Amino acid sequence: MVKEEWKYRNFLITKDKNDLDINAIYNFLSKESYWSKGISMDEVVKSIRNSALCFGMYHVNHYNEKTLIGFARVISDLVTFTFLTDVFVIKEYRSQGLGKWLIQTITDYHELDIRRIMLSTDDGHSLYSEYGFEALDKPNVFMQIKGKGAI
Repeated sequence: MVKEEWKYRNFLITKDKNDLDINAIYNFLSKESYWSKGISMDEVVKSIRNSALCFGMYHVNHYNEKTLIGFARVISDLVTFTFLTDVFVIKEYRSQGLGKWLIQTITDYHELDIRRIMLSTDDGHSLYSEYGFEALDKPNVFMQIKGKGAI
């Protein structure tokens, strides 16, 4: 299997789940995100394992050591439907265009050239609209069941 990577300056995006720093992802999602505050480590591990794709973003230092600084998770059948979730760049690396690079990499990714990609955001509408995301054309046709831990 060919390892897919994207490079920009001293940053790297890879979809290799083996490269992910699960502790860093858990810390961000459980303590800093508004959408999954309090999530357990077991839930993070299970969500990553069961997702079609995960994109890790790394800062690569001059010793070629990688530090995870961003992440996005793709829930999908890779044919008709994708839900993009858990997208973040840690605070110290924001305002450098890295979030835009992450979203561009994901939306350009050949396996995600499918019928519908959805996401949910409280505060990223202007960012995501730059990449073709728009409000649902028929929000009234979508329904949900809220399980334990739902916000």
